[in-house]
Amino acid sequence: MSSSFRTIELSDAPFESQGLRFLTVKTPNLEGRGDICLYVPKVDKDIDNLPIYILLHGVYGSAWIWALKGGAHKVAEKLINNKTIEPAIIAMPSDGLWGDGSAYYSHHSKNFDNWIVNDVVIAIKENIPEAKNSNSTCIGGLSMGGYGALSLGAKFPEKFKAISGHSSITKLEQMTLFVEEPLEEYTNNNDLPDVIDCIKSNQNRLPKLRFDCGVKDELIKPNRLLHKELNKLNIEHIYEEFEGGHEWPYWIKHVEKTLMFFDEFS
Repeated sequence: MSSSFRTIELSDAPFESQGLRFLTVKTPNLEGRGDICLYVPKVDKDIDNLPIYILLHGVYGSAWIWALKGGAHKVAEKLINNKTIEPAIIAMPSDGLWGDGSAYYSHHSKNFDNWIVNDVVIAIKENIPEAKNSNSTCIGGLSMGGYGALSLGAKFPEKFKAISGHSSITKLEQMTLFVEEPLEEYTNNNDLPDVIDCIKSNQNRLPKLRFDCGVKDELIKPNRLLHKELNKLNIEHIYEEFEGGHEWPYWIKHVEKTLMFFDEFS
């Protein structure tokens, strides 16, 4: 079968562990290579249509961080083994590795949004047999990855069944809380709507939507505001608050809510 990518590197089974696989493809959208860390559960060899659950990382991170700092694959494995959710592939791509974080949209001649929305799914379906005929994709993320999940899920509603955000950035200007690149690096010659604007643009055909935030998180007020704006627009969603801050212990604890939400609608 011909490939959609000029070059592909897939990790070899004898050297893999914990159900994790690593995939690197070269794509014009990044003007170079992109990495994807994958959790592929053990299923019957005839199964080729597992749903794909994308988890987007935050600033400073890369493809490995949801698994090797957040243990997302272990959470998925536990939920699958105890039959809380059906088997699914957890896809954890890099954001394109621009600066401290790309924010998952197009700038500097690189289409970080198309990398996530199109390339990641195509690369998985072409190279992971268990996903060859997958027809269900969901998208979630933390912090900057929450911004990516909420905005991309809303801008491309036909691509996803459900959206979930943890501790999400809701306006691009909030990136300056975390990155050293000035805001002008992101906004120059770009039309960059806030999450609520992305949602409003497709509010009648949105995927299922949930998001949460820790009460000690510096982003709690923006998340509460987004919740209020959605209520004012009568847009169906789930919003929850929990103890905790903008930190890995919070995301490790609550990522199972994302996976269970995806399972409900995939």
